[in-house]
Amino acid sequence: MKEFEFPSKGAGMIHAYRWEPEGAPVAVVQLVHGIAEYMPRYDDFAKFLTSKGALVVAEDHMGHGKSHGSGADLYFAGGWTAALEDTDTLQRITREEYPDLPFFLFGHSMGSFMARSMLYRYPDANLRGAIICGTAWQPGAVLAAGRAICGIETKRLGEKNRSKLVTKLMFGSYNVKFGKHPRTPNDWICSREDVVDRYTEDPLCGGAPTLGLSRDMLSGIAMNQKKKNLDAMPKELPVLLIAGKSDPVGAMGKGVEKTYQKFKAAGMRDVTLKLYDGRHEILNEDNHAAVYADIWDFIEKHL
Repeated sequence: MKEFEFPSKGAGMIHAYRWEPEGAPVAVVQLVHGIAEYMPRYDDFAKFLTSKGALVVAEDHMGHGKSHGSGADLYFAGGWTAALEDTDTLQRITREEYPDLPFFLFGHSMGSFMARSMLYRYPDANLRGAIICGTAWQPGAVLAAGRAICGIETKRLGEKNRSKLVTKLMFGSYNVKFGKHPRTPNDWICSREDVVDRYTEDPLCGGAPTLGLSRDMLSGIAMNQKKKNLDAMPKELPVLLIAGKSDPVGAMGKGVEKTYQKFKAAGMRDVTLKLYDGRHEILNEDNHAAVYADIWDFIEKHL
């Protein structure tokens, strides 16, 4: 794994990663991570992809992991759009070096919402396919209420600070699905205790997002769900939607199925939905090998 940095479109420097296959690459896969985590957590998945001949690139979003100078941890200086521009910058840097390789986008959790934003914001990106992992569909009233509360709390505390109320409203219900007395606050992410423990003990994982980031993510989700943005996605782009059947982020599959239906209604011609046994991080569940294989089958089909 190679590491490098480039200036953020918001503030500070973005820390990026590249995993290279042994031979000449057959494709590029760009990974987009979730909230309150960072890219080295995807090292096993990236190495699987390189074993198949893919070049893998990714960045720690501003305010996450080793990216620095954004003004606060778990904060998007410049908002959702600036974060998308950072991901697009990495894509452009990679394309300059590998202009003829087919390019695939993979986004998980918040990264799934970022990937969905990129589909309509950069419809001419010439992607060969997009894998949307651990995504959701939220009722408009819920998003409006969440953004309103973020606005009130931001006036009181400032956008670079945290609100226990907002954090509880956004994430507090996830563990409820797994018993009255969960072992950790993060049991919802995976059924494997070792994965949950590593996440819980990692100082770069699991922190409460700033009010600014909470607001930006809710705004990004709302923009993704607008009809005009769904209609702006490239209709011929192959899309694979994957998630855990017990993922509370995706309403135990129902929110992912709603996303699939909305993509189809928008005229997307090649959309596939697959749900697996498991919680939020299906790349880390016991059956992750099957998930890996299905992702590669999708990529290989569209090379």
